[in-house]
Amino acid sequence: MFDNMKIPPSIPRHSIACFGEVLWDLLPSGPQPGGAPMNVAYHLHKLNRNPAMISRTGKDERGRKLLDILQNKGVCTDYIQQDDTVPTGIVNAQQHANGDMTYEIVAPAAWDHITADDRTAAMVEQADYFVFGSLACRHPASRETLFQLLEKARTKVLDINLRAPHYDRPLIESLLQKADILKLNIDELELVSGWYPGAVSITARLAHLRERFSIPVIVLTMGANGAMLDINGKTYNHPGYKMKVVDTVGSGDAFLAATLSMMQDNAGPADTLDFANRLAATITTYKGACPDYDIKEADSLKRITHI
Repeated sequence: MFDNMKIPPSIPRHSIACFGEVLWDLLPSGPQPGGAPMNVAYHLHKLNRNPAMISRTGKDERGRKLLDILQNKGVCTDYIQQDDTVPTGIVNAQQHANGDMTYEIVAPAAWDHITADDRTAAMVEQADYFVFGSLACRHPASRETLFQLLEKARTKVLDINLRAPHYDRPLIESLLQKADILKLNIDELELVSGWYPGAVSITARLAHLRERFSIPVIVLTMGANGAMLDINGKTYNHPGYKMKVVDTVGSGDAFLAATLSMMQDNAGPADTLDFANRLAATITTYKGACPDYDIKEADSLKRITHI
């Protein structure tokens, strides 16, 4: 679609572009703006990375309020489209005793209908990183747009974000084939690696994904057990930070934002992994995915030097 693209003049440069769902998480404590790629964009903004969000809302009260909140929080909304007929997305969320959440992702939703245009493609082409996930592929419209933009992206960051029943093996494998950086949690690793019997240990499963899909960097979050970073076959481990958890919503998204921010600064793997754990731990002490917080809270955690 973009083979004869004419790049519009004066396209502002954004270091990271995030593609996918923007919505309202209807939490037990009340509605909160959400959607994994939007959460990543929010935390990237907090880290002064000038991200842009590519999505779609309805022309309704929820959509207007969501855009207002994002603008007030400083997140670029220039590439968030508005739909005349399809409503702004919502998710019904339920919190369990251990702090984990389950979600009902309601359809129809405007973010299922993201369209492509030359202006958006030009922005993606200039960005250092392009963040995307599997949920935005549940509808053919946004899925087609995503694959068009992937052809323009420099470094493709797959935040796999598996949400049943909105994925299948062929879709996930097609996304893995595109990824330069893969971020997933321990449950997602268990599910995906189960498609390829043989590897038993976590490191062996990561190695299999790296080799099968030629993925240079894999980021694995393990909840209270910390995280791992696999870079070209060398693995780094971090035990994580123990916090009094309010909820875990958005902590993985903060982790990814911190990781990309550190990578942009050419930080070493150990420093990258430690800061990502510190920021993710900080977010678990708040309600919702995009709380107001000071980055100094993450900086104040005592650094774990043994990695």
